[in-house]
Order: sequence, then C-alpha cells, then structure tokens
Amino acid sequence: MKFLFDFLDKNIAPLFEKGGKFERLYPLYEAGDTFARTPADVTPSAPHVRDSIDQKRLMVFVVYALLPCLFFGIWNAGHLFNISNHVEGASFMTDIIRGSAMVLPIVLVSYLVGGIWEVLFAIVRRHEINEGFLVTGMLFPLVLPPTLPLWQVAVGISFGIIIGKEIFGGVGYNILNPALTARAFLFFAYPAQISGDKVWVGTAHTAFDSGFFGKVAENIDGVTAATPLAVAAAAEKGTDAIHALGEAGYTLWNMTVGTIPGCIGSTSVIAIMLGMVFLLITGIASWRVMLSGVIGMAATGYLFNALPLESAYSQLPFYYHLVMGGFAFGIVFMATDPVSCAATNAGKWIYGFMIGALTVLIRIANPAYPEGTMLAILFMNVMAPLVDHFVVQSHIKKRTAYARALNNA
Repeated sequence: MKFLFDFLDKNIAPLFEKGGKFERLYPLYEAGDTFARTPADVTPSAPHVRDSIDQKRLMVFVVYALLPCLFFGIWNAGHLFNISNHVEGASFMTDIIRGSAMVLPIVLVSYLVGGIWEVLFAIVRRHEINEGFLVTGMLFPLVLPPTLPLWQVAVGISFGIIIGKEIFGGVGYNILNPALTARAFLFFAYPAQISGDKVWVGTAHTAFDSGFFGKVAENIDGVTAATPLAVAAAAEKGTDAIHALGEAGYTLWNMTVGTIPGCIGSTSVIAIMLGMVFLLITGIASWRVMLSGVIGMAATGYLFNALPLESAYSQLPFYYHLVMGGFAFGIVFMATDPVSCAATNAGKWIYGFMIGALTVLIRIANPAYPEGTMLAILFMNVMAPLVDHFVVQSHIKKRTAYARALNNA
C-alpha cells in the first residue's frame, strides 16, 4: 500500500496541484485521496490541537448512526407495499428486496445529484470538497416518502445544496439544515407527492408482480394509508384521539417499533434510538438539544392537556407526540446539526426546548399541517444566532458586574 501511495504522491498528485495539467480538478483528487488515507496537512505554528476525530470521521460516524434507520426503512417500505397490495407469498426477504427497489434509487439520486453540485461549487471556488455532504445526502432520502418520483428527489437535493448551503458560502456558513431545506421546498412545491394518504405506500411495480417476489393481487387501482398524525389531526372535536388511532390500527407499540406508514427513516423510534446511542457515545451530537427537546414537547403537551380545548388532538399525551411523525428523527439527527444549531450550552437548552414546544404547537394549532417538526427546526435554525447572542450578552453582564464588585471591594 505504501508503494501505491508513494506512486500517487510522485506521479499523480503533481498533475492536480497548482501549476499542474488538471489543477482545476484538484478538489476531486483531494476528496479521493483524503477519503482513502489520513490527510498529511499539519498546522505550521502553535497552537496545535490533537484529536482522534477529524471532519471526515465525524461525518462518517453520523452516516453509521443513520444506518439502522435506513435498513429498517427499506424493510418497512417493502413490508407495507406487500401488505397493502395483498402480495401472495411475501416474506422477510421479499420485503427487503422490494423495499430496496423503492428506497435505494432515492438514496443514489440524492448522492449523485447532490455530489455533482458539491463538486461543481468546489471546482468553481477552488476549495476542497467537504465531507458534510455524506450526511446531507443520507438525511434527505430518509425524510421522504418511498414513492417520491426520482426527478423530484433530484430537484429537492439541488435546492437544498444550492439555496440551503452553497449560497451562504458552503459548509460551516449555512444557517439552515440543508436536508430540511430541501424537504421544505418539496413540501410546498409538490405537496401532492410528499403529503396526503397515497404517498406512503407504493403501488405495484410491474418488475416484481410475480415469481419469487410474490404475486400482486389484481384490480388494485390505488392504495391509501393515512399516517398516525393525519388520523389524530382528523379526529372530531370532543372525541378521543387515542381511540381514533386505535380504530385506524395504530398503537403506542407499533408506532414505537415503526411498522407504520411514514417517511423512510423516521418511523422507528427504536432504530432512531440506536443511532442516538452511537452519537452520544462518540460525542458527535449534543445531548442537551435532545433532552431539552423532549422536555419542551412534554411541557407543551401537558399544557394543552390542561387547557379546556375541544380539539381531540390537544388532549393527546405528550409521549404519543414523541413516537408519531418525525420528531424523534428530527431532534436526534436534524436539530443537533453543529452548524445550524445553537453553539452555547445554555443556548442549546433553549434551542432544543423551543423545537419541542413549537412542534406540539404547530401540530395542534394548524390542522392542515399535522407534522410540525420540520418547521420548528427550521425556525429555530434561523433563531439560533439570536439565542446565542443573548446568552453571550448575559454572560458578559454577569462577568462585568462581578468585576465591578471586586473592584469596589
């Protein structure tokens, strides 16, 4: 291996370095080189920081944490397809294969199209390709329905990368989470393909209608599957939302496990918690944001429970909000984005609390939009610098007062 790296350094690298024949394509060479081995760059002067985790490892660790959600989402998409289309002879393996046919093209398009934009901006700006896209390219597909047209996946990730990140200067400068920005664009631009009852369960793929994968029942024109959030939001005033969920086949258990319609990677709280444990052990994500988000959701949920409102949704216990929709996925993987999240420790408590509180508020106050996590996180992304500003100003005032007290003493 050393022989190969020596060959690359002596014969290939000079072609891409300054003055070389392929100087403009240096970001591509640098991305492949640093992905294969540890970068050789060092700081020329003090201070020196030694750490076992660099930017590349940090991003790869987040992708590792997302894998349980991806694998479960693949199985769940195929499983719901086979059940809804009354596929004969369906098994665990056919669920996996059919789910892979639905989910993996979405992931591939996300990485391919988003990667092209990343490379293009790196070449034009003449800077290195940042590994941050490894996370964005995986997060975006996991917050989409498995039936979304691939061209819309391409349009969405393009918007998220260009408008959500590159227009602000690239990684480290974006004020919004790029993956959520992409999803918000699709939600408002193409609502029929990303919301409603028909987008969560696929209809028959002709390539898998018979044979080893099981035969799809005939005369099935369309399949609908309302999500738990939609069922709870549609519950009539004065009724019990939990009863409405039960009649639709949703229990606290299957919503926790995730065998329900929803976005590819956000239905299983168990899979999300596996990723959360990995992120916390490695120190990648902030536990303050996660914990304060749950506290904010619980406090607001209890508040609405105590108010004399007729809305069945308002009387739903907070732990139902926790396992319904994308809150668990959002607070673990989206809200903890180190770039768009609050930077101060006190700010993280406020930031996470407000995300939990706003999620419940949006869900209950706006029946037309029963899922409030996306808007809550994006709103707090915008407000995070302001939160940090007030936290820093508070610290300055306290230290100034303390210094004056010492001088007077």
